[in-house]
Parts: sequence; structure tokens; C-alpha cells
Amino acid sequence: MKLILKEDVRNLGFKNEIVDVKPGYGRNFLIPKGMAVLATESALRAHEENLRQQAGKLEAFKAEAQKHADKLSGAKVELSAKTSSTGSLYGSITTTMVADELEAQGYEINRKMIEMPGIKEIGEYVAKIRFHKDIAVEVPVIVTSENPEDLELPKEEEKPAEEPVAASEEEQEGEEAAAESNEAESAE
Repeated sequence: MKLILKEDVRNLGFKNEIVDVKPGYGRNFLIPKGMAVLATESALRAHEENLRQQAGKLEAFKAEAQKHADKLSGAKVELSAKTSSTGSLYGSITTTMVADELEAQGYEINRKMIEMPGIKEIGEYVAKIRFHKDIAVEVPVIVTSENPEDLELPKEEEKPAEEPVAASEEEQEGEEAAAESNEAESAE
């Protein structure tokens, strides 16, 4: 089923793209939510005309997105969160938290523009901020612990003490026989 997207749909496509989807996904989700329209001949003609008329606006939007991307290229996000003694977070770092931190630094970012992995441990990660389908910026996200004194740092593995070599079976039997003879003598 061919559809024309009316807005950006994650993992599918961007606004004004013609995509091919399974019929159930199109009929039951995309079309009722107003995210897409059927790509009929008349809709395709209207779509071509709209794209031709909007070409100037799209170039201006793309230039604006590039300007925002250039401004954001040197940004770095540092967040701290409560952690367990092993460095696992209680909860996770979300796109909203990253967007709020960037806003505090003076950047206007919508949380829906941010793509990043699920962050559940302290460490360094990368968040991808997509301003336009062709323009994206990668921003480092550093997660630290609010309570670093409680963290157990991984210790260097200690070598286990060498265990004495076990006596052979013959030696063990000989020792048992000697012990029995000693008991017999002491009983007399």
C-alpha cells in the first residue's frame, strides 16, 4: 500500500515522502491518525504541485536547520543521577532530560528530535539530534553518579592463593591405615 506521509514518522519516513507499508498499518494507524493519505493518482498530482510550490520554503527551512546544527556542534551534555553501588542508574536518562539540559545551555531543542540509546548506567554515550532529514548532529552525553562515594570501583582481580596439591589416593590410604593402627595400639 503506497501512502504519502503528512508528517515525520519514526522508523518509516519524513514528511512528503511516498512510502510503501503493509495495508493494516496504513488503514488502521497512519490514515486514521492523519499521518498519511493514500497515494492515488489525484493525490500524487496534488503532492507534486505542493512540493513544487514549497521548494523555496523547504530550502529556507533546511538553511535554518543547518544554522541550528552548526550552533549545536560543540555542545556537550553532562547529567548526574542516583546510582547503585555497581554504577547502574535508578531509572534511566531520557530524551526529556537531555533536552532540558540543552535548553539550560541556551539551545532550543524539541525532545522528539533526539535519538539515543537507553541509558541505564554511568558512562559516555552519544545522542543524535535530527533537525532535518538530511541534517543531524551528534552530541556527547556524559552520565555521572550523584553519589560517587558509594560506588564500588572494580578492583584488580586478586590471584587466588595456590592450594596445596592434593595427595594421591595411595598416600591417603596409607595415612588412613597408619591412623587405624595407632588407634588400635592406644586401645590396648
